[in-house]
Amino acid sequence: MGGSLVGLNGGAPEQCVILVGGLGTRLGELTKGLPKPLMNVGDRPFLAYLLWHARRFGFRRVLLLAGHRAEAVQAFAGEAAWTDGLEVEVVVEPEPLGTGGALRHALNQLDERFLLLNGDSLFDFNWLDLCAVGAAHPEARIVMSLRQESDASRFGVVVTDGDKVLRFAERGDARGGAINGGVYLMDRAVVAGISAPSSFERDVLPGMAAEGRVFARLQRGFFLDIGVPDALASAQTLVPGSTRRGAVFFDRDGVLNIDHGYTHRWIDFEWVQGAVSAVKAVNDSNMFAFLVTNQAGVARGYYDERTVHELHEAMQAALRGHGAHLDDIRYCPHHPEGVVPDYAGECGCRKPQPGMILDLLSRWPVDVSASHLIGDKPSDIEAGAAAGLQTTLFTGGKLDETVSAILRTGHAGSRAEGRA
Repeated sequence: MGGSLVGLNGGAPEQCVILVGGLGTRLGELTKGLPKPLMNVGDRPFLAYLLWHARRFGFRRVLLLAGHRAEAVQAFAGEAAWTDGLEVEVVVEPEPLGTGGALRHALNQLDERFLLLNGDSLFDFNWLDLCAVGAAHPEARIVMSLRQESDASRFGVVVTDGDKVLRFAERGDARGGAINGGVYLMDRAVVAGISAPSSFERDVLPGMAAEGRVFARLQRGFFLDIGVPDALASAQTLVPGSTRRGAVFFDRDGVLNIDHGYTHRWIDFEWVQGAVSAVKAVNDSNMFAFLVTNQAGVARGYYDERTVHELHEAMQAALRGHGAHLDDIRYCPHHPEGVVPDYAGECGCRKPQPGMILDLLSRWPVDVSASHLIGDKPSDIEAGAAAGLQTTLFTGGKLDETVSAILRTGHAGSRAEGRA
């Protein structure tokens, strides 16, 4: 099944593939009209939560592999309310092919590397961390997420040696064990070797593990599988509540990158020591990571807003290559002494005013009491305090050490974990 494979160390994928074709037999009458992933949870379809996470992790394209009630999936894919900011396509299997067969049927629509999700479960961890595992192991063709269960007697467990998956056991025991979390980083060439019909979990994973091509990492975070009625009922409050979390707001120049004076070109950009690992530490703690930066160079005519966006896109690409990301970015192009008329003058978003922070708080489910701002100027600290955040003045050194201290003290908070 190995073939001529590319590997997973070529950077973070931009495509997220979601299996949404199951019959949902354990839910009985509930799934006669809709596929499981489209069942309402809170005020939206369960699948919408998966897309929300895909967007914040920087995925640009989503491929939905549909079967049962495919027309409902296609209608969902056309709803801007759920798919805004994402390019969403649907591939419909002509007959039930199993999860492995559904992937093989979609082979021509798959990127060279992609993230694969089960459409009826949510595992809320830093999905991009799987890219870091793949980069560390060039021989990896699949990187999977693992969850620790205190009692694994009801589950199949994954036996590993370090990050390498050795085999899959049918059942664990009451002493606990690592089980499959249902989120995978995949090499497209693996799919070319899959037979249809087949099961990805029962047929593909064991075969690839036997070849030494499957790696994994234990992850922590909210998890819920909606495949049984009790879990679907619990999901109505647990899943919407799981989106709320603390955040770390980073200033840019002088915090994430060395301030060379109006830095606006990637060629001149230089990360502060420990900056990338600092952002990843926030991601791995299941917190939001935001950027809020004054960019008076626009008002002064040194560069335009397009240049700001291009630099931020380059930052995001570099972060994602290391398994990290910024959930959202705000910048202020104004300055009262600006020479560009459209940007000259006072505004509520330029720090020390808290406008950028308040805008993020209005758009994301942030627990303010568990949130923190890191800046290198008094104006940053004033803005954070005005928005109700705890603050830290960064005076240099290793940014990851500063972030680690914040996370250790618990100022940024943590969320409870769900279960299947």
